[in-house]
Amino acid sequence: MSFLTLDLNLLRVFDAVMTEQNLTRAANRLAMTQPAVSNALRRLRDSLGDELLIRTAHGVKPTPRAENLWPAVRQALSALEEAIAPEQNFDIANAHNTFRLAMADATAALWLPALVRSIEREAPKLTIRMVPLTTREPRPMLLRGDIDLAVGFFPGVTAQLAGGQGTSVSPIRHEQLYSGRYVCVMRKDHPLANEDLTVDSYCDANHLLVSFSGRAHGLVDEALAKIGRERRILLTVNQFFTAGRVVATSDLITVLPRHLIASTGITGALITKELPFDLPNVHVDMLWHERDTRSPAHKWLRGHLSGTTSEAFAKGGIVR
Repeated sequence: MSFLTLDLNLLRVFDAVMTEQNLTRAANRLAMTQPAVSNALRRLRDSLGDELLIRTAHGVKPTPRAENLWPAVRQALSALEEAIAPEQNFDIANAHNTFRLAMADATAALWLPALVRSIEREAPKLTIRMVPLTTREPRPMLLRGDIDLAVGFFPGVTAQLAGGQGTSVSPIRHEQLYSGRYVCVMRKDHPLANEDLTVDSYCDANHLLVSFSGRAHGLVDEALAKIGRERRILLTVNQFFTAGRVVATSDLITVLPRHLIASTGITGALITKELPFDLPNVHVDMLWHERDTRSPAHKWLRGHLSGTTSEAFAKGGIVR
């Protein structure tokens, strides 16, 4: 193969397919037909002497050659796009974008007021649509284009992205927004309220677990298993607001990120205690798709979510 004879348009198709991980979505992105995209990939395969992308039941899987090639192609195309179509004329005040955000109820309750004030002040024509966050794995939603941004605690996802575990070609981008601590939460007049919380008293109590999936097992249970202990989970719910209300009117205790307690709206009825065992910090991240990285409106949204973290969570008692 000679670079002088390579049709560089084929690299645009390759970049779109690697970004979307799906031929149909790539074709829509490029305003091409799917057969045209397939034909372009065939021509690029012939030129490079590598299969590049293998069809699977869920889209396409890149070969090692494609994984090595894509970062250079993405960087080169981004530089060209920036040179040819700079963003200097973007006017956020007249942007009409609609963004679909996925967050847990408590995160949304703390974050949205500050975000709405920013939109009213700077971008009055933007629209936000909230989508329920029911998973710790939002990447499929981002890949399909069901959402534009996910905010939450995604330990498995961020560990893979940060550690580069087979993610050299991942189109998902992330930014950590803040880090907080877990605490034990109970009503103010709970039988344990005036006692030191020990592992024994903690395990003897009845528990409430917040679980998006409904699975009655979480980080606390993993931590207890390491020290040979277990707890009884009487109730599992999928909302932090519900958790706070139930705990405030029962003898159940729960574990929540400290900054989310304010979202219950009943902090005066609750108290917190330090856990008698170690739990890792809760890191809340923002995830988005590579296709939106250079979008001026999306960059504005990400910047304001990051910039309003301190304001949004100061009421929750978080220290960044």
